[in-house]
Amino acid sequence: MWQPIFMISGYFMSILGLSMLIPAAVDMYYTHQSWSPFVTSSIISLFIGVSLYLGNRTKIDKISIRQGYLITAVSWLALSLLSALPFMLTGTTSCWVDAVFEATSGITTTGATILTDIEKSSKAVLLWRSLLNALGGVGIVIFAVALLPFLGIGGMQIFQRESSDLNEKLMPKISYIAKRIILIYILLLALTFGGLLLAGRGKFDALNHALASVSTGGFSTKNASIGYFNNIWVELVLMLAMIAGSLPLTWYLAVLKTGQNNSFRSAQVPFFLKTLLLFSVITTLWLAYTNEQYSFWQALRYASFNVVSITTDTGFASTDYMKWGLFAQTVFLIFAVTGGCSGSTSGGVKAFRWQVIFAFFKKSIINMTEPSRILPVKIKNMNVDDKVINSVFIFILAFGFSIIGLTTLVAITGVDFTTALSAVIGCITNAGPGVGNIVGPSGTFAPLSDFAKYVCAFAMLLGRLEVMTILVVLTKNFWRK
Repeated sequence: MWQPIFMISGYFMSILGLSMLIPAAVDMYYTHQSWSPFVTSSIISLFIGVSLYLGNRTKIDKISIRQGYLITAVSWLALSLLSALPFMLTGTTSCWVDAVFEATSGITTTGATILTDIEKSSKAVLLWRSLLNALGGVGIVIFAVALLPFLGIGGMQIFQRESSDLNEKLMPKISYIAKRIILIYILLLALTFGGLLLAGRGKFDALNHALASVSTGGFSTKNASIGYFNNIWVELVLMLAMIAGSLPLTWYLAVLKTGQNNSFRSAQVPFFLKTLLLFSVITTLWLAYTNEQYSFWQALRYASFNVVSITTDTGFASTDYMKWGLFAQTVFLIFAVTGGCSGSTSGGVKAFRWQVIFAFFKKSIINMTEPSRILPVKIKNMNVDDKVINSVFIFILAFGFSIIGLTTLVAITGVDFTTALSAVIGCITNAGPGVGNIVGPSGTFAPLSDFAKYVCAFAMLLGRLEVMTILVVLTKNFWRK
């Protein structure tokens, strides 16, 4: 049972190890200060990864559902731990928990940080943070498109017809999907990089923010995040990049190939874009009406950017929206939970699940006055079967109870309820910043206790892997033969 799990995990670790050489090369070009720790981390990762891959190499034509869960959980946990090595060896973090937190935040594209002065970090470390965002972003898309429909997590089986039967041909199908997704991903990165150069950013900042925006990761090279640049053109480019990363990457392929929009995955796109527009309009009008220091156009600029950033679960900030009052703090938590589309780099509940919930709610309202009427649950002209509906509601319950449980664990360390709740929501939705003075857009997670940081890191993995993947592996029933 474990042979394909170790083999695939080893393959991913080897890719991670090779990726560590990129920051090492950049550091050798710029400063010659931090290349050695990255090379050492690369050697360790490659040794473990290649050993696992070669020691367990086998032809994989079929895997069980149990193996699918384990491949996902083991791979992401191992990558999070190995990604922490450069932070420790370069002295960027002073303890292992901080290194694990920063690495997990990067690979899960959460964007929360424990670094109190980001600009003091070397270029190699800054690039490594952004690379983790990029690797985690494309990794989660491949996982969401290839494995989640097969595992049937949170209603994802609704996309199984679009991804074919992975139970029969796992490796060939993942390879086919990965090549197409990576091609689109690289194209979006290149367009964003070019747009940022045209907006006046230097090559290094443009590269880092392109990697962090398309992946909806949110790691910046500046302490003030995007607010440091105070450039409307930079904000527009990044807004487009964050929205692009929040749409299903396979949707781009479908549109380019056939021009058709008649699938469940495509049906999310107009729903998500309308939701994003609604959130932006509400926040803009509220900000312009209640805050005299902003004109309407300034309110539109700041509200739109930060709403897009939080709703796509990126975590960039162009200003400290904590100063906008309690209303903004409340709705921004709601925006974070909303999330982007399935098959995208974004986190949160995801647009298609909200579509299923709203369609089921509409059907239930009609049946309350017309109980004998038989109505299907439909998204556009497509029927949603009962298994998908049940799976979505199970996901929502697990998501909600996870927030309650993890918030309780963080709260017992002595932080206030607002900080505990928003920290957990920021982590489990992979949005990054929460609300309040500690974990808000102008703060960091550094003041939290070691235990709270481990809880938040666990929340990041839990949310990135659609909650049920981890919870299923942790049950006793999963380990019964």
